[in-house]
Amino acid sequence: VQLQASGGGLVQAGGSLRLSCAASGRTFSGYTVGWFRQAPGKEREFVAALRWTAGTTYYADSVKGRFTISRDNAKNTVYLQMNSLKPGDTAVYYCSANLRIIVSSIGTPSSYDYWGQGTLVTVSS
Repeated sequence: VQLQASGGGLVQAGGSLRLSCAASGRTFSGYTVGWFRQAPGKEREFVAALRWTAGTTYYADSVKGRFTISRDNAKNTVYLQMNSLKPGDTAVYYCSANLRIIVSSIGTPSSYDYWGQGTLVTVSS
């Protein structure tokens, strides 16, 4: 499956952005789709994930209550709605996917075989 992430940009603190992750080559059915981010000089960190078939969602504590991951079956796309953005959310955001990821590994980048190209989110103070 090929992934295309989009929707990044420059926003002021407190603002909102919606990222999109579109799949091509096959549908997301059966996949777990994750969003990760990587700030300059830092390791890639887990943001949120969605089990496409069950609809189960998972969030990092740092974004709970502010970010929402969702899906559009017809468009074969996963979204990350980001509200109340903070300067600390500034990073390149990547979408990722894989089949058969156990719950304890959902937040681990190496659990995902497929990655999009990343989209830059910059939050100004």
